[in-house]
Amino acid sequence: MTQGQSPDAKYGMKVDKGITVTMRDGIKISLCVYRPDAPGQFPTLFAASPYQWEMDEVPAYPLFLWRETGPVEWYIEQGYAYVHADVRGAGQSEGEFSFMGLDEQQDYLEILAWIIKQPWCSGRVGGIGQSYYAMAQWLMATYNPPGLACIAPYDGLVDQYRGSNYHGGIYCSYRSVWYTTLRADNQHRPAGKHGRPPMRFDMVGEIINHDLDDEFWKVRSPYWRLDKIKCPVISIGHWGKQGLHLRGNILGYEEVKAPKKLVVTGARNTFEAHKMFDQIEFHEKELLPFYDLHLKGKNNGFMESEPVRLYVRGANVWRAEEQWPPKREMVPYYLRKGPSGSVTSMNDGGITTEKPPANEPATSYTYPDWEWVNGVAIIGPDGRVDPVKRVLTFTTAPLEADLDVTGPIVLKLFTSSTATDTQFIVKLTDQHPQDDTARKAGMQPSYTPVAKGWLKASHREKDEKRSTPTRPFYTHTNPQPIEPGKIYEFDVEVLPVSYVFKEGHRIRLEIANSDSPATDGVFSHPYHPTQMGTDTIHHDTAHASCIMLPVIGA
Repeated sequence: MTQGQSPDAKYGMKVDKGITVTMRDGIKISLCVYRPDAPGQFPTLFAASPYQWEMDEVPAYPLFLWRETGPVEWYIEQGYAYVHADVRGAGQSEGEFSFMGLDEQQDYLEILAWIIKQPWCSGRVGGIGQSYYAMAQWLMATYNPPGLACIAPYDGLVDQYRGSNYHGGIYCSYRSVWYTTLRADNQHRPAGKHGRPPMRFDMVGEIINHDLDDEFWKVRSPYWRLDKIKCPVISIGHWGKQGLHLRGNILGYEEVKAPKKLVVTGARNTFEAHKMFDQIEFHEKELLPFYDLHLKGKNNGFMESEPVRLYVRGANVWRAEEQWPPKREMVPYYLRKGPSGSVTSMNDGGITTEKPPANEPATSYTYPDWEWVNGVAIIGPDGRVDPVKRVLTFTTAPLEADLDVTGPIVLKLFTSSTATDTQFIVKLTDQHPQDDTARKAGMQPSYTPVAKGWLKASHREKDEKRSTPTRPFYTHTNPQPIEPGKIYEFDVEVLPVSYVFKEGHRIRLEIANSDSPATDGVFSHPYHPTQMGTDTIHHDTAHASCIMLPVIGA
């Protein structure tokens, strides 16, 4: 039991704002310390971000997506202290912001060293927080600093290049928009007042300049040294965070060699993931037992249950697994000429479990398309966005039984192009049943997005040591043009899922060379004016394009 704590204690909260800790180079980092208003020493939760601890007082609503601390006061009631630091160059901290550069990483360690020396700290510290806070936890844990007893990265990527800024080598505009808002939030105040001085770091320029996975990204990506982590880890991801974080939480779990657990929730989007982290019930079930075990020494057996817990979408149930990736049979679902007769698209191709014949014609499309108005989406006759009418689709017949797909996915594409480079942005979708009347009227069937994948053709060089049969891993360091007219085999990493496609539903694959803010929000990829040409997807016996699905009881 922690010193100064009774078994059923509920503590009041004492807040120490604006404490400064001097770093090795004289820069002062600003902290807010929340702790029990009682004598004694308490285990401490540590969160670091550029989101300004002075804004912790805003309500925990999804409107404030950057308020990713979790329920601070509730943790104080449970007998924990909580330290929230403004990272270097943000909030009230001095210095220049550099987005998780080496200086910021060293600051984490020096703040941790300061925390464990405080009279109110028991000497044991755990990481806490979502997104930026989670990425910081992965980074600090790779150094194994004294006092860091565990981390709980909730919604946190581990690979800055592949996980956020260049999906499959394709530039994503998200981080540039994020940084513009971050600078404004730090600098602007109402009634003409001012916050901190301007953040001068040209992050947008750095993202554009570093279009390959070079040292700029590697020093900011814990992926490359995750095997050095020694403290226990609970990695919590969300199936809906396809363009940000999901891959990191799963990859992080795979690479860590320390005691670990993986939880993937059914949150469908950023807002649901954020709301979940604000709920005391979630922390009470998923995180407090982890912290109690590793920070307070409670013998609660938390790490003895199954290491992996997944929310199975479609079935809408939780399921435990003994390992990740789980043991599944990888079943090829072959792209076919079609038509499926179930959706209006450029081609209305099919998908079958039977391999195509030798003479099956290929599928081609020319881009840009004259109907594209917002990326590759179009506006339908009713004024609503139609995401598939002018892209390629391949769709199964209605399923004769429920199909449980759980694990990593690979799309094998045999493709040629008239261009010297092209892109593949693919989406796996659950297409819902539609009655004949609506189909004949030209209405599109309703659908549920399931998974996404991306690959730039010139970035096809694999890292053979890191690639596996179920997850190709690309170097993104040596782009090479493709030869027009030549057929290449591309293995596209499609993000993992746990999803049950119900009887009567159809599995649909969508393929285009871009996407749209109308369908992909802030995680979309701008259409570049050089993207002009004709791509051909081959699906015959010799070039059997297929999506490999991890199926239970195939």
